Amino acid sequence: MNLTISGHHLEVTPALRGYVTSKLERISRHFDQVVDIKVLLTVDNLKEKDLRQKAECNIHVKGKDLFAESAHADLYAAVDELADKLDRQVLRYKDKAQDHHHDSAKRLM
Repeated sequence: MNLTISGHHLEVTPALRGYVTSKLERISRHFDQVVDIKVLLTVDNLKEKDLRQKAECNIHVKGKDLFAESAHADLYAAVDELADKLDRQVLRYKDKAQDHHHDSAKRLM
């Protein structure tokens, strides 16, 4: 799994990098076919003060790309919300991707 963390109008500190990495480990624990994860952390100076910190993430899994974004007054809270959204999306994709075919009645006899 390739993990890329970048910042826009923001320096990505080692503490922030470690926090994002620890939150996104939950996704790789639930679904092991994650190929690539790109995280963009942004500070918007023009928006209202409530939603200045924004976290976006693109996940490339086998056969599909998933995207989620979250905005909050605190960047760590935005990363928490982002991880929750991505976890729900990955679990939903995993359920849809599993083989739901059942054996026919002839094979069961």
